[in-house]
Amino acid sequence: MSEKTFDCIDKFIGSRRLGSKDREKVMDNIACHENWKSCFSEIGPGLLLFARQWTRSAADAEDIVQEAFVKFWRRNHEINNRALLYATVRSIALDFIRRDKRRARREATVFSEADPTIEPQFEWEDETKSALAAAVSCLPHDQREVLVLKIWNELTFNEIADALGISQNTAASRYRYAVANLKKSLQPQ
Repeated sequence: MSEKTFDCIDKFIGSRRLGSKDREKVMDNIACHENWKSCFSEIGPGLLLFARQWTRSAADAEDIVQEAFVKFWRRNHEINNRALLYATVRSIALDFIRRDKRRARREATVFSEADPTIEPQFEWEDETKSALAAAVSCLPHDQREVLVLKIWNELTFNEIADALGISQNTAASRYRYAVANLKKSLQPQ
């Protein structure tokens, strides 16, 4: 049999295995994607902040963002579709939470007591930043989610709506309520 026949058989039998030439093409494809690299360096910090809402550590948030980029890239989505990228991060983060909760339940049966989900703790330089962080963490999750996407990630209400699976008006109203709640909680007494 010829090498070409073996390559076809190898691909068919392994279904997911790539021949050496195919591997080279995939790696060349990865290496030449400067757009993906610049996209990651530009949007990555915002995605990391967005993912950080659901995780206990920065490392977990980094894993979620990395997994989202890999999933996004493998499915050949358009790089400029930021809303879909944020939706992917959200979906993976929620899966991460579910997986983490299942693990915690298993550990609870073994150790009879599990730690509750810990909200991320940030170190702040001054009292104003600390007060703002406390006020943001007291917001309802749906308002906090929209606020982070709008202010820190600079998404439009349309992109937020697509990312969260809500209407544009709902995204705008959650943002408005979040800002109003922040103003109320940060007013001097």
